[in-house]
Amino acid sequence: MSTKSKVAISEENKPSRRKFFIGAGAAVGAVAVVSQTSVGKAVIQEIGSTVKGKEEGKTITAHMRKYYESTML
Repeated sequence: MSTKSKVAISEENKPSRRKFFIGAGAAVGAVAVVSQTSVGKAVIQEIGSTVKGKEEGKTITAHMRKYYESTML
């Protein structure tokens, strides 16, 4: 095996930015789909109730609650 072919092989195995962003986009899409299922909504509801319990003494408006629920995965 020549040096040139070793370099070519190492370049093929090297992860690229394009592959990273394609994978990240697919992961975000999958999370978005799962969050809209009944199981995903139950998890969001459970997390929302946990967050509400930790913030004793603070007033959370309906707008803030809606924002928090929309940003949780």
